[in-house]
Amino acid sequence: MASSHYCCAPDAAPLSVADAEALAERFRAIADPVRLQILNRLASTPGGVCVCDLVDGLDRSQPTISHHLKILTGAALVRREQRGRWAWYHLEADELARLQASLAPAR
Repeated sequence: MASSHYCCAPDAAPLSVADAEALAERFRAIADPVRLQILNRLASTPGGVCVCDLVDGLDRSQPTISHHLKILTGAALVRREQRGRWAWYHLEADELARLQASLAPAR
């Protein structure tokens, strides 16, 4: 006789389609070497990083860095702050923690 139950009941509810799509957008945003370098730089600088320092430090053009920052900001992984004529960027650590938690095994 076939059983309709799991041998081990899952501890957590499966992701909804909407939650999975939102997470996939964020994972796509970090799935680029330059964006990973930007996130790493922001993670190691709690006070934020000026866009000019990212351009110099990553050996990429300003339009290229701006493109990557726009993607990271759109995915809510980075926050932009205007200081005079320069833009400063900060890591949204809570959002990265949510990404990490979405892959953590249920306890």
